[in-house]
Amino acid sequence: MRGKLMFITGLAAGFVLGSRAGREKYEEIRSNAKKVWEHPSVQEAAGVAQAQANKLYSESKDKLQSSKLGEKLHVTTDDSADTTEPLATSASKPSSTGTTY
Repeated sequence: MRGKLMFITGLAAGFVLGSRAGREKYEEIRSNAKKVWEHPSVQEAAGVAQAQANKLYSESKDKLQSSKLGEKLHVTTDDSADTTEPLATSASKPSSTGTTY
């Protein structure tokens, strides 16, 4: 019985100390990731990637519409789904809930 009590006490102490150290490490990783994400070259690359993805999406949609399968599915054009806003501006918008991450 005494061994079980010592084991449980050790687990509790390890949990408390580990969670403290874990939270500090998490915050450090989070702040470093935020710095990298906000770097201008990363934002530029994200914008280029998004523009390429939008271009591929449009080309694929056009090919599907002109194919026999597209005609059978009656694919309609919906340009409201296309977003050309770069990631840099969407990442800097304030959150509607007031929570900052």
